[in-house]
Amino acid sequence: MSLLERLGRSNGINETKQIFGDRTTDNSTNNYQKIKLEIHRRIVDEMTTSHDQLLNSNFHDESQKEELEGIITTYCQQVLTEQPFLLPRSEQVSLVADIRNEILGLGPIEPLLKDDSITEIMINGPHSVFVERLGKLHLTNVSFQSDEHLMHIIERILTPIGRRLDESSPLVDARLEDGSRVNIIIPPLSLVGPCVTIRKFSHKPLTIENLVDFGTLDRNMAAFLRACVKARLNILVSGGTGSGKTSTLNVISSFIPEDERIVTIEDAAELKLQQTHVVTLEARPANIEGTGAITIRDLVRNALRMRPDRIIVGEVRSGEALDMLQAMNTGHDGSLTTAHANNPRDALSRLETMVLMSGMELPVRAIREQISSAIDLILHQSRIRDGSRKITYITEVQHMEGDTITLQDIFQYVQTGYDEKGKALGYFTATGVQPSFIEKFRINGIDLPPELFSINNIPETSL
Repeated sequence: MSLLERLGRSNGINETKQIFGDRTTDNSTNNYQKIKLEIHRRIVDEMTTSHDQLLNSNFHDESQKEELEGIITTYCQQVLTEQPFLLPRSEQVSLVADIRNEILGLGPIEPLLKDDSITEIMINGPHSVFVERLGKLHLTNVSFQSDEHLMHIIERILTPIGRRLDESSPLVDARLEDGSRVNIIIPPLSLVGPCVTIRKFSHKPLTIENLVDFGTLDRNMAAFLRACVKARLNILVSGGTGSGKTSTLNVISSFIPEDERIVTIEDAAELKLQQTHVVTLEARPANIEGTGAITIRDLVRNALRMRPDRIIVGEVRSGEALDMLQAMNTGHDGSLTTAHANNPRDALSRLETMVLMSGMELPVRAIREQISSAIDLILHQSRIRDGSRKITYITEVQHMEGDTITLQDIFQYVQTGYDEKGKALGYFTATGVQPSFIEKFRINGIDLPPELFSINNIPETSL
């Protein structure tokens, strides 16, 4: 897409209005908008061929991005100098930033994407933008001028990755250039206009020390999880939406030794493993003709032929659960995955349901035997009312008793209430029970003090 197409030169200012909208609800807003449109038109008219070519190059390089920002800023300042507008200095700075974001970024939400304190951006139509900060939702003063303006930004997201969005295909999952996950749904499915949800990607990988500092778990639990990963236990991370499952999975995967071959499988690649030998696989949706889809299940089956030491599935949602369980039961110890669930027991029920979705007509007892022999540990994470995330249960999956899988909690979070500021009060504790797989730790040369499993949990193990 050329700069002229990007900015809408073909119909002059009218075309540009389709990008920015034409809000007339307030005189000051309308004046600001007219000035922005005028400067925008001048940039279209006056940009040199070399600058146009640079803008349309694949500018992933940081120095090129800075050069382009400087070019746009220079054009804006020239127009403001040659044709003074009745705008305060502070508004002139905002105006230049707005135009720069429209041309080079994602318009009004570009500042939100750059704010590291924001973890999620939720656009509910053009005039309602919420963010999540520190686990709490906040309504922002950010807005788009119209549905057309918002759709223009959506096109900016989808064009580089060749994804389609229209009335016949009105929802899509995608990724931004920085790895942030995006879900988009438009009318007629959405009755409030185009909706965009962005789960931001953290540029600095979290560590287990970060989770301890955040109060997600304590040091004894962290030491135990490190031992479980090194001892090649199969771990299921469960929890509700937004509970931090993927972040925790990313952190505990950092305990995998450097000399192992890891294959990761996801719908939209979010995991960022630090090891050297990592193969990242990503599912592919169907094309415009409705063919060519590659599912998580296809990738799990293929991964078994890639000689993996560990398989990490970002999330199991359907029939791929059966393939994942079979992989865990056939020599791929130390595999990790996540699933939506309300508690550890519910996680097992969800796995049962997902296996039944595979189309294999297996007796329920056979499915449960597969689960009990495949999964060693369930790490359940919850989002507390104050916005914090806690690992509320670390639970051992033991064996079958009759037709029931027995579970044993090893660690748990006990909530005692809330303080006057609404902050959750509680503590982490062991249950006093040692897991039956403790022998695996000794075999792998991992020495955990017996006190780690005592109910008092007084001495915190160093990381």
